[in-house]
Amino acid sequence: MRADVLLSPTNFLEHGLKTELPYLRELETFWEAEGRTISTAVDQAGTPWLKQFDRFGQRIDQIDYPPDYWRLLRRGYTAGAIWRGYENKFAESFLIGYLTSYYDPGLYCPYTVSFSTAAVIDKYAAPDIRERFLPPMLRHDDTVWQGATWMTEARGGSDLGATVETVARPNGEAWTLTGDKYFCSNAGAEVAVVAARSEGAPAGVRGLGLFVVPRLRADGSLNYHVRRLKDKIATRSVPTGEIELRDSEAYLLGEPGQGIYHIMEVLNLSRVCNNMGSVALMQRALAEALIFAQGREIFGKKLADQPLMRKQIEDRVEALRIAFCLAWESACMAAEVWREPAPQYSNRFHLFRLITHLAKYWTAEQAVQTAKWAMEVNGGMGTLAEFGVERLLREAMILNIWEGPPHRQILDGIEVMERKGAHKLLFDHLAPYDEDECEPLQSRVDLFLTLGQEEKETFAEELFRDVAALAGKALKQKYVG
Repeated sequence: MRADVLLSPTNFLEHGLKTELPYLRELETFWEAEGRTISTAVDQAGTPWLKQFDRFGQRIDQIDYPPDYWRLLRRGYTAGAIWRGYENKFAESFLIGYLTSYYDPGLYCPYTVSFSTAAVIDKYAAPDIRERFLPPMLRHDDTVWQGATWMTEARGGSDLGATVETVARPNGEAWTLTGDKYFCSNAGAEVAVVAARSEGAPAGVRGLGLFVVPRLRADGSLNYHVRRLKDKIATRSVPTGEIELRDSEAYLLGEPGQGIYHIMEVLNLSRVCNNMGSVALMQRALAEALIFAQGREIFGKKLADQPLMRKQIEDRVEALRIAFCLAWESACMAAEVWREPAPQYSNRFHLFRLITHLAKYWTAEQAVQTAKWAMEVNGGMGTLAEFGVERLLREAMILNIWEGPPHRQILDGIEVMERKGAHKLLFDHLAPYDEDECEPLQSRVDLFLTLGQEEKETFAEELFRDVAALAGKALKQKYVG
């Protein structure tokens, strides 16, 4: 792969997708001219500042960044990080996210949660609620509203059926929510979707609902409060905080008892974004390694021309191609099935679920390993904050955990194989590109699914890793040849 392709996210995407992307070219020009500097300053400054009260003692919960940060954030919104996805250009939103994550993975988080919020409001909100909240999120200018997706509470996020304690009570045609959310990305958003349990609802996931919660009540007062902001190792360009809900105005999405489906739809769309962001970080890490290797002379020869380093770069480029194809397949399938209503999902939707779990598992781990390798290539310089290479590893570790760490993707992926036969759909999907390997691996999965539950969970990772590797290899044949 040519150096100019590796060193530019737009060049890489145009090369891989074989199409021109002028809106990305314009956004990349802005990032190169101004965005990089702003992003670095925000990362080095650390956690943003929460101003809880005004000078008269009124609660305002205002999150303060340097003014340039807001200009950087809104540049992506106006370019179409959200609105393009809802104007028959669904996948274009993921491409804007890719470019954003190449420069700043944390900044892709506000776009991700806004995108997912808009999707479930569009699909499941009552007409008056949809009209109230969706159009402001799809604006093309600086008045655009941001979204957020708040599921996790202090006891954890994976077992939502056991850990969600926020209570929803009916209040006329609306609801009120009371509880505490612990890990809330994009704190301060104008509208959020929040997991809660209706009063009197059964235990477990079947008792959960997903609710729209605006930042402001109908009377203009604050509808939720930000208790504090988190001090994270990375993704410092998204404010993550703890949210207090106290009789907060809320509106139920969809039918009672179906909230877990809506929650999983939110998570799966966010995982697709995470896939794209992880691959973008891989490319950035490769670019940083290549720049150093081409400039560093050692033992009379450029580092990039040393046989071992040359081979390592070639291997990483191949891994980048495979990871992109896997992530892009999840994005294309999301565009195809995202409007399918719960719970009458098609087989195609279940295939999308499995591919998304495989892609999240594979791309996030590849991002971590590629970022680590880029630090090694840069040597001591790679450990210094002033050059930004160490930041990539910090950012990659959060991408690996966001929306479910590897073990969550494995267990959820095995579940959709077992309950929906998604592995059979997957191997049928991949067979035109790698039939020789699909058949024996399908037989292996079939045998694995006959094991007892404890054995399945104990030995799941090796199998899941092999399925992900085959999927990536086959999809590379589909997209690259």
